[in-house]
Amino acid sequence: MSLVQISGLRKAFGANVALADVSLELRAGEVHCLAGENGAGKSTLIKVLTGALKRDAGEYLVDGSPMPRSLTPAVPRAAGIAAVYQELSLLPELSVAENLLMGRFPARGGVVRRGPLREQAVDRLSRVGLEDLDTTRSVAELPAATRQLVEIAKVLGDDPRVLIFDEPTTALSGAEAEALLRRITALRDDGVAILYVSHRLEEMFEIGDRVTVLRDGGVTKTAPMGEFTEDTLIASMVGRDVEELYPSASDRTEQSTALLRVRGLRPPGSPHAVDLDVRAGEIVGIAGLLGAGRSELLRAVFGADRPEAGTVEVDGKQVPLGKPREAVRSGIGLLSEDRKELGLLPELTIRENVSVASLTGIASRGLLSRRREAERVDSILDDLRLRAGSYDQPVSTLSGGNQQKVLVARWLLSGVRVLLFDEPTKGVDVGAKAELYALIGDLASRGFAIVVVSSYLPELLGLVERILVLRAGQLVGDVPAAEATEEGLLRLASTGRLENGAA
Repeated sequence: MSLVQISGLRKAFGANVALADVSLELRAGEVHCLAGENGAGKSTLIKVLTGALKRDAGEYLVDGSPMPRSLTPAVPRAAGIAAVYQELSLLPELSVAENLLMGRFPARGGVVRRGPLREQAVDRLSRVGLEDLDTTRSVAELPAATRQLVEIAKVLGDDPRVLIFDEPTTALSGAEAEALLRRITALRDDGVAILYVSHRLEEMFEIGDRVTVLRDGGVTKTAPMGEFTEDTLIASMVGRDVEELYPSASDRTEQSTALLRVRGLRPPGSPHAVDLDVRAGEIVGIAGLLGAGRSELLRAVFGADRPEAGTVEVDGKQVPLGKPREAVRSGIGLLSEDRKELGLLPELTIRENVSVASLTGIASRGLLSRRREAERVDSILDDLRLRAGSYDQPVSTLSGGNQQKVLVARWLLSGVRVLLFDEPTKGVDVGAKAELYALIGDLASRGFAIVVVSSYLPELLGLVERILVLRAGQLVGDVPAAEATEEGLLRLASTGRLENGAA
């Protein structure tokens, strides 16, 4: 049964046409995925559906009844349309119950009735499997996955018939994302119409029934999910055949000796020592399940966490442990998983974010030379083909892929020769992923030693030459990517053994 129908939708911002002749149908009991690169029009379409933006033209029907062109968010909400966004609307300092029933507190004589407040909160939480959660806890105390479910419980309190999910798993681990996808599937089975937006194609294939692909503000195709493969879906999104998503290693020459040499390194709290060699021109991947110690290993190599034992060498010279500044001076750069929290300085400009780790080399007699900064930074950003109107704009205005380029530029300016990437394509759309893969391949061809941690096994299989597998902090495998399979890597990560039972 069709709940929402949109046809001939158009939305422009001045001369920029964000949506052109877009049609979309959302059906009860179906997960409808919305795919497209950044800038394809996904966010604009969601804002029109939820009443945050006024459409310029086109028909918008709910249950066959037309919606007025000028909407406030209250109108779609009253019609049963709700959205769960990547950026949560919860107030962190308030309790779970207070967040769930904000504006609807059960009260008598102006005094909130705590008993009914808790009962109603538990009733809402039970819809997402959190009926045992302490409703008096502040939201700030909850892990990211629980906060996401509380947000969904809050939205479900209005009994929506159409639920829009906009990148809901970006901040979640693999296991947490899987749990959320199961909840979404259960909502679909209860008859809710789901519109699901994500950069993670594997999630679309796992839960999607149909998909609409947007490109440059228009619909390129709407079809059942089963009619697509990952390559054909990417081709529809980017407008070209994807013959080779990952860069070729044929133009890379690896040195015979290790540029990065790690021996007996034990990250904090780990009983296991790890050895690691990476040659100049080589890309090495690190795989493992949640909690395997992948990020912890990179942080220990970089010195962000002081290891309990071991040595790190770059080009035969020992790197002082637990000192990130010395690691950078020795030639090591780390691009952390959470670039917004641990990498970027969002209020600074693009240029300032690049130069922040190299100010002593840019300053003259203790004073920062803006001319010298621009000369050194801009040439690197131009070489990386950063997409920005101006390098003086805040770095927070950039897409995820371009933010990663800014961090790469920071380390190139610092003169590092070893780059550690932790989940480099997290929150990045497909077209930008291809650009980042090409960039990593180009850096390797220029003689960098590169380590990539990724939870997405196809990414490792396509991008790297060797894959190290960690299990509970222990190195249990070192497998050439050309000989590896997803199943084999998962078996190693889960059991520490190969298919034949050998350790």
